[in-house]
Amino acid sequence: MAEPLLDRRLLEQLERLTLRWHKSFRGLVGGRNLSRYSGPGLEFLDHRRFHQGDDLRAVNWRAYLRLEKLFLKMFQTEPRTPIRMLADISSSMAASPDPADPDKFLYMRRLAAALTYVALVRHDTVILIPFHERLGDPHVASGGRHRFGPVNDFLAALQPAGRSDFLEVARQFISNYPRPGLLVILSDFLDDADVLKPLQYLADFGHELLAVHLYAESERAPALAGETTLEDAETGATLQLALDGGGCRAYTEAFDRYASLIEHLVLRAGGRYAAFSSSIPLDEAIFEALDLTGAELQRAARGA
Repeated sequence: MAEPLLDRRLLEQLERLTLRWHKSFRGLVGGRNLSRYSGPGLEFLDHRRFHQGDDLRAVNWRAYLRLEKLFLKMFQTEPRTPIRMLADISSSMAASPDPADPDKFLYMRRLAAALTYVALVRHDTVILIPFHERLGDPHVASGGRHRFGPVNDFLAALQPAGRSDFLEVARQFISNYPRPGLLVILSDFLDDADVLKPLQYLADFGHELLAVHLYAESERAPALAGETTLEDAETGATLQLALDGGGCRAYTEAFDRYASLIEHLVLRAGGRYAAFSSSIPLDEAIFEALDLTGAELQRAARGA
């Protein structure tokens, strides 16, 4: 069995985010949205521990009489909304100008594991799809939190390789997954070709986007000076540059403009965009990706 990507403390925090998934992705999870109320037409799924703020009407009082602990009953309704997650495994995900930067590829896999765990706790099904110049073999994650082990093993076994080709990936995805749903994309969005047009294609075909833009800190703000040789991690091409403080600042401004273009497109298409460096703590990245409010973040952090 592979080394765990997430520790027990973080998994316990993710448990508390379960019923806030639908607030983060408004209108997206809907088809398989869980209700805390019993009633006709609802299928019982599971129990979870009661947390402050939950509805008392959903408490399993018989279990409380036996165990003296509060558990919440969880139900689901139909139809189900597809949730797919594209995980970028191109070579650039393992590259960084500064060797001191945290491992971006490991960070991406840990974030993918965390978001999938949140979905599994809700008994949603997530299709995990690695990609570089084409789609890789998918892994279907379903069956609740107890089926997280195979997800961990699948993500831990991924290796970075190949070039990015967002246009080809978008074409294959639209062909393989014609039914619209929530599409989570974890990527550095580095491609020699245009990434905006492929993202627009995905939105035009009805997929609602959650674009998570990951980067190493030195990829956005390099600390380089003098004669420098840069090598493309995916093509091997090299570029000779003479850099100073002004050149590095101009590069950072160009990086931010590029990120803003992606954000504008995703938001205009009705999706969501989150961008952060692999240097920030993983739990903060998860809360940002899920778009939790400050109060919700504090409740999750302190175990409310």
